[in-house]
Amino acid sequence: MGVRESFLGACRRRMATWRENRGKHGFSNPGYRVRQKDLGMIHKAAIAGDLNKVMESILLRLNDVNDRDKKNRTALHLACAHRRPGVVADLVARKCQLNLTDSENRTALIKAVQCQEEVCASILLEHGADPNVRDMYGNTALHYAIDNENISMAGKLLAYGADIEARSQGEHTSLLLAVNRKKEQMVAFLLKKKPDLTATDNFGSAQILPAKNGEERQIRTLHHSVWFPLPRGNSVVYLD
Repeated sequence: MGVRESFLGACRRRMATWRENRGKHGFSNPGYRVRQKDLGMIHKAAIAGDLNKVMESILLRLNDVNDRDKKNRTALHLACAHRRPGVVADLVARKCQLNLTDSENRTALIKAVQCQEEVCASILLEHGADPNVRDMYGNTALHYAIDNENISMAGKLLAYGADIEARSQGEHTSLLLAVNRKKEQMVAFLLKKKPDLTATDNFGSAQILPAKNGEERQIRTLHHSVWFPLPRGNSVVYLD
């Protein structure tokens, strides 16, 4: 085999690995791909924010409030993903099930947080949505709030019982994810919530080390260092 063929073979293998691993963390493509042929009347109405059509589809028994479309999404999922808080409030008032999951095992709450629809998320939390459901990537709603560096949403989720130590598929707790994704403001916020500082991920790449006398406590990656007021006598070292 010549040099050119060897090089092209290596490129193909790298591309195959990239395609296989692309999106496995779940943080890409927050919105839904919507095709009209996949939707029932109530789903179209939810996307459009048309409360009259939502009511009509239910009264005419064309749809139940919990009906799924061909992609396993409920009207509640679609309303959250398209910033339709009026529809979300109406569906909740009609006693829809709050914790049904789509084809990626995401609840409407996860979708609202992922799409940064904070009003929709607040309505769901106030009516008892579970903040600790994990999707197919092992992420909870809190993981998505952290990836978005949405401190307000993270705080609300924690106030409603989100587990700060819940681990994703890569064994990332909230703090480890924030460090891994280089979300500096979120790291500072989470440290105030007293997370477990002994946690490590699947690769053992984050750990707590005793700080030397007079040494500043830090979170460090291979490419940059960020300084935070960590608990006395500890230093967090993160290696990419």
